[in-house]
Amino acid sequence: MTALLDIEGELIARANDRFPAAVVRDELDNNLASELPTIQIEQVPGGGDDGLRLARHLIDINVYAATRAEAIALANSVHAWVTGELRGSTSDTAVIGLTGPLALPAPRPYENTGLRRVGATYQIYVHPVS
Repeated sequence: MTALLDIEGELIARANDRFPAAVVRDELDNNLASELPTIQIEQVPGGGDDGLRLARHLIDINVYAATRAEAIALANSVHAWVTGELRGSTSDTAVIGLTGPLALPAPRPYENTGLRRVGATYQIYVHPVS
């Protein structure tokens, strides 16, 4: 049976190190407008595993910013991080293998018209270190 990791926790910890100027979280709250830019990392249904060690997670990453240009720029930086720096990286708990987009960064609707949201969906293959 595959040893599943807390992929959200793993990615949030790594993103906090990589994007210190942004708030990185899994769930949004009522303070979002005062915590910009924000990167939201959430596991979504789907994915699977090989029954041994390797799991394929589907991850939605949404960027919230004050302007469309800021949201697009940060989402593009996050995309480069996921598809470049994360691929093949190791932490104390996880090895991330193949990463790739299922949906490229694009503007997504959001109820608060004072904010801009750009999101993407990724597949990330990961297994525990030990």
